[in-house]
Amino acid sequence: MNPFDLVMFDLDGTLIETAPEILDAVNDTLAHFGLPLVRQQQVNDCIGHGTQTLLVRALAFSQQIPMAAVQMQAQWPSMADAFQHHYQQRCGTRSHLYPQVRETLTALRARGVGLAIVTNKEARFTRTVLDAHALGPLFHRVVSGDTLATKKPSPEGIQDCLHHFSVAADRALFVGDSSIDVQTARNAGVQVWALPYGYNMGRPIAESHPDRLVDHVGCLLAEPNA
Repeated sequence: MNPFDLVMFDLDGTLIETAPEILDAVNDTLAHFGLPLVRQQQVNDCIGHGTQTLLVRALAFSQQIPMAAVQMQAQWPSMADAFQHHYQQRCGTRSHLYPQVRETLTALRARGVGLAIVTNKEARFTRTVLDAHALGPLFHRVVSGDTLATKKPSPEGIQDCLHHFSVAADRALFVGDSSIDVQTARNAGVQVWALPYGYNMGRPIAESHPDRLVDHVGCLLAEPNA
């Protein structure tokens, strides 16, 4: 038997390195409005809560103003619209799969394991990134940041997958890269494994105490009887 009947994954920083193209979209937006550009690490530290929160944080960095002041600016609606446009254009242009992602997903699917994504990235961007890397057909279910009424760290996305696959929580695993992912899994009562190479607001993921810290997703295939 497989150790898990269902494995759910975060997307950005877990399966795909997307930060470079997100930086491009942010700086496209800032340049359009004549604002100072931001650096890669500043964008990396903003990833995890969805694109709108990311943009708010990036604008706060750029203008050296509090986050609460960003959405009070008269230009905020135009900035948000511009970012949506630029990010749709940039999706898939400078991202790449992390090591052993495709091989691991293919092997797990062949063994009858249910595969799902639970991400805070909005659905249209999720689809574009997955299509750019031909990953979409490997997943049975994709829950994006705007699929349900809430997003991570709410457990609703994981619970939706458990219901969809008719899998008990103790037979499911969540794999992510951030404290948000660990908290989400804890809220849903499922095991969580974490990867050290993703985006965790600049903090070591070990501080979040996942059930297991693994070097890469290929470790899923090293489990006994997996």
